[in-house]
Amino acid sequence: MLFYLTVQADVFHVHEKRKYMRRRTLFKLAALPFLATLPGLAQEKTSLQISTLLEQDPATSIAEQVMAEAYRRLNIKMKLTRLPGERSLQSANDGEVDGELYRKLYMEKDYPNLLIVPVELLKYEIVIFTRSTKFVVNGWESLRPYTLGFVKSIKIIEQNTAGMKIEVAATLRQAFLKMMLARSDVVIANRLSGLAVLKELNLPEITILEPPLATFPVFHYLNKKHAALIPQLTKVLVQMQKDKTILNLQKAVMLEHGLQEY
Repeated sequence: MLFYLTVQADVFHVHEKRKYMRRRTLFKLAALPFLATLPGLAQEKTSLQISTLLEQDPATSIAEQVMAEAYRRLNIKMKLTRLPGERSLQSANDGEVDGELYRKLYMEKDYPNLLIVPVELLKYEIVIFTRSTKFVVNGWESLRPYTLGFVKSIKIIEQNTAGMKIEVAATLRQAFLKMMLARSDVVIANRLSGLAVLKELNLPEITILEPPLATFPVFHYLNKKHAALIPQLTKVLVQMQKDKTILNLQKAVMLEHGLQEY
């Protein structure tokens, strides 16, 4: 009889323990949506998809390496998606990707879902490349008599050449080749990117007209769904400025493209 009661007691305890575990599991599952809304408890993505322009040029390489290191320090892997200029911006703005690699200030005016990470990645210089056309550069208006080649959806160029004769291209290589075919008089582009393409295409006859049309910093942008990441990224990038990581990455990319003198 004692054995029977002992067995019955053991069975009862096992049954009660199982009921307790089931209740505990159900409580955890029910609490998940609530916990995910609490600051610091929702898990960040371990990888982010970032869009950028089609070409791999020095400016893009610098921005890519700087941001890849910044995300690495936050235990996030950055994956790049290369798209035509306008599509790249729209994809980031619409949330199809998580952000835009680098653009100038105030992109949020036209793309309201993009939030800037307010640390400069590099300086961007817009200059005029020419084969035979020569003139005194006096701002954007001095371009009006000529046919202008440039990569489509570079916003600062599009905005400042509105109403002028233009010959757009999908890539900077195409823009230079069109100028060689006399379909444009000049090409407007980032200085470093243009010089790298000219080295690759072996076109020493193309030179730069000075001074630059514009010089400005560029910044990383995230879709607003990742707003919580911006203070963390800002802190990391400021540290990378202080420890000279950004400067060293810039120098390494310039050396790789044979542009260290610039």
